[in-house]
Amino acid sequence: MLTDFFLHLKASQIPVSTKEFLTLLEALQAGVIGPSIDDFYILARATLVKDESHYDKFDRAFGSFFKGITEIPGLEADIPEDWLRRAVQRMLSPEEKARLEKLGWDKLMEEFKQRLQEQKEHHAGGNKWIGTGGSSPFGAHGYHPEGIRVGPESAGNRTAVKVWDQRQYRNLDDSVELGTRNIKVALRRLRRFAREGAQEELDLDGTIAATARNAGWLDLKMRPERHNAVKVLMFFDVGGSMDDHIKVCEELFSAVRGEFKHLEYFYFHNCVYESVWRDNQRRFATKRPLQDVLHTYGPDYKLVFVGDATMSPYEIMVPGGSVEHFNEEPGAEWLRRLLDAYPSACWINPQPEPTWPYRQSITLIRQIMTDRMFPLTIDGLERAMRQLSRKT
Repeated sequence: MLTDFFLHLKASQIPVSTKEFLTLLEALQAGVIGPSIDDFYILARATLVKDESHYDKFDRAFGSFFKGITEIPGLEADIPEDWLRRAVQRMLSPEEKARLEKLGWDKLMEEFKQRLQEQKEHHAGGNKWIGTGGSSPFGAHGYHPEGIRVGPESAGNRTAVKVWDQRQYRNLDDSVELGTRNIKVALRRLRRFAREGAQEELDLDGTIAATARNAGWLDLKMRPERHNAVKVLMFFDVGGSMDDHIKVCEELFSAVRGEFKHLEYFYFHNCVYESVWRDNQRRFATKRPLQDVLHTYGPDYKLVFVGDATMSPYEIMVPGGSVEHFNEEPGAEWLRRLLDAYPSACWINPQPEPTWPYRQSITLIRQIMTDRMFPLTIDGLERAMRQLSRKT
């Protein structure tokens, strides 16, 4: 199986060598990891991938090869008790979920602090302590309509207002080919923006041909500039609920990289705060203050947000509402600063447009954006392009 995996990586255009594969086998023989597929993923990536730029391709190749496999055959099983407890996730009926009361932001943080001080041991399946598989507002792998998730894995409910864990996101791959020709055509409507600077460029092939026909006398030929000179500043939401939209966002990112000569992009999670980043693998080490971005790029840039705007309303409206850190100012204030600096702006949302009225956070973002939110569809992109092409 591992030989087939090695060949699968090479077929996926990941530059892995026989020496690195032997290193992986030696590590397995030495018992460096157990049978967990997650542990094997970490070990395989560490031994086989030499360059961070290939992480995305490795993730896709690994996922397609080991789809449905939970442990590596041939390795002695040693399943931790905590893993077994998490696996037995409590299933609540809609009636039970409806009876769970929301604590509210201030009360939630106060209760969490108090229980951290009081709790002395692990709990599973309960409704009060910080644990797993229960209905407490604090813990993981259970259900509560509004709580603090403690741990890296989500139960899939996406109701946490805080996440007590350092999570890893991945960069969008700009080499991905677009899934449909229609999306590319819609994005090319951006070329309708007014040009800036030189309207023409040298047609080298045409000049050579014309000069040859003219007995060697230089005959310069010009042609319309192939790339428009519009400047675009994009902010991509990554992680959490945006994992559902990675493919279509990579398609959009790939197309935009191919269409624009003046493109700057940054990542954020859920809502924009005081800092953004360019590399998700090193986001904590390379965060860039948003004030620097505002001072670096002029008002002639077109501002585009790409995100599902699906989050707790606290993350938009409340200081300290971010799920990952304490933000001194609400996300709404930073969004308004960006909109003041870049009047030509829009928000592209991969969530289906009919679902928007049912998300309070989407309603808030739409209000801040003054209804300049568009779905990530052909029609939505065309409407977004018309919005950006308007003169402010």
